[in-house]
Amino acid sequence: MSGWGRNNPKQVRKTTWTVEEAEEKIAAFCAYQERCVWEVRRKLYEKGIAEAQIEKLIGFLLREKFIDEGRYAKAFARGKFRLKKWGKNRIRMELKMRQVPEDLIRKGLLEIDPTEYYDTLLSETEKKWEKTKEPDLYKKRFKVVGYLMQRGFEQDLVQEAIDSLL
Repeated sequence: MSGWGRNNPKQVRKTTWTVEEAEEKIAAFCAYQERCVWEVRRKLYEKGIAEAQIEKLIGFLLREKFIDEGRYAKAFARGKFRLKKWGKNRIRMELKMRQVPEDLIRKGLLEIDPTEYYDTLLSETEKKWEKTKEPDLYKKRFKVVGYLMQRGFEQDLVQEAIDSLL
């Protein structure tokens, strides 16, 4: 049985798109899941589309509402918080890296319910506290704080969560 894949030397994977293919495929790429302009630009660049064509395609996608950075910021914030248990600082930095405007980042972060946010922080604090095998209480606290800060939670909330745990 000969099929598509790395082990079949007769078949070569096409790495570039024509402009006609690009419009159809990038629309499907955006329809599948929320995307931001940065992700779309990167994908088109990887597929060998010229800069002028990239701008035309992005204009088309924005006009047809395939891309909406406000919608993207809200979906990203909700998803990363609920699924990956990221804090607001981490979400903000990831959205900045994707070149989403600051006002849209703020609106996206409003999608996170403050009560749910604090409850998540408490449960993550408890889990990490239980997993951390460190006899010295000071070092253990330092490790847990570092972990939660890395996850993107705010330092004052982290301190409050640890104090409530102890």
